[in-house]
Amino acid sequence: MSPTATIDAADIKDRVSALLAEHDPASTDRLDFLRAQFDAGLAWVRYPVGLGGLGAPGELQAVVDAQLRAAGAPDNRPTRNGIGLGMAAPTILSVGTAEQKERFLRPLWTGEEVWCQLFSEPGAGSDLAALGTRARRDGDDWLVTGQKVWTSSAHNARWAILVARTDPDVPKHQGMTYFVCDMHAPGVDVRPLRQITGEAEFNEVFLTDVRLSDDLRLGEIGAGWRVAQTTLMNERVAIGGRPVPREGAAVGPVVELWRKRPELRTHELHDRLLRLWTEAEGMRLAGTRLRQQLAAGEPGPEGSAMKLLFATNAQALSGLNVELLGEDGLRYDDWTLRRPEQVDYFGREAGYRYLRAKGNSIEGGTSEILRNIVAERVLGLPSEPRTDKDVAWKDLPK
Repeated sequence: MSPTATIDAADIKDRVSALLAEHDPASTDRLDFLRAQFDAGLAWVRYPVGLGGLGAPGELQAVVDAQLRAAGAPDNRPTRNGIGLGMAAPTILSVGTAEQKERFLRPLWTGEEVWCQLFSEPGAGSDLAALGTRARRDGDDWLVTGQKVWTSSAHNARWAILVARTDPDVPKHQGMTYFVCDMHAPGVDVRPLRQITGEAEFNEVFLTDVRLSDDLRLGEIGAGWRVAQTTLMNERVAIGGRPVPREGAAVGPVVELWRKRPELRTHELHDRLLRLWTEAEGMRLAGTRLRQQLAAGEPGPEGSAMKLLFATNAQALSGLNVELLGEDGLRYDDWTLRRPEQVDYFGREAGYRYLRAKGNSIEGGTSEILRNIVAERVLGLPSEPRTDKDVAWKDLPK
């Protein structure tokens, strides 16, 4: 069948069967299998042919994943490269050149190359457009100097998505440009940031005259803010709209504890759990609609609402979990400085989940900023006054 013909679930199943027949998961090297899956168009079925997809409806990816899972096929360890899969890949697909798509998407999807995000700075967290990291032209290259912070996975990353200021003489939203940064380049210094859990899953990154060739620029010069919006909208869908089973994610451990330990129950706690369970189920169903919207095109500001709800629900549930356990819920004594490849939310004790959930309302966009986005772009309420909108970045107070 032609790759451009209409593809349905039966066609997808045939393609998966052909992949499994040629590459038996029991005897095929894990990486070789993942590369073959990408080349067969079964990595992201909605992506174009040749880029890991078939140009098929996005909902058919679930058919692929279920059939491969039943056959014992390996996955690409998505939690290890969440920034690459959820943020870098859709941005590259949206604005990247043909050469950039060909170079980056395959090793990104297979997990051979992990990605991180160099956006936030000590003086530009919620106000990303105020960033001061500079990229200045040097012939066919760019020299990047500045500091980024709260960078998850930077210690494991091969590449980063980076926004830097290329023109300080125009208003802050207009003078930024978006790059792919080589994390192995001279001048990149990654330092751990220890968190409340004792771990250092994220970092601060210092950039000193890091030389990037112009072919690592994503989008037009000065269009960094517009390109970054593509990234951020996809990030919020990736965090708040990820597929979970019923009673999965944060609600799962609490419900399991409630059923196993009837002596912990009270009427007041029952009402709280019921409210949070209902909220989690509503989020799960809304997430399905959001992913369908994403499969049909670019995500909208609704992803900000999902990410906001994810943060508040996870924090409330982790708090309820600790409260149900009483003294046992307060036990957390593993303060070893570790540099994990991924966050293990649900393989750890309730105390860990409670502490780690505190970051949910900061990472991926603070809850305060997300409320503004929902108010202005979803509900159509008036925006807040912005006195710096037309002021050149160099003239803003620092």
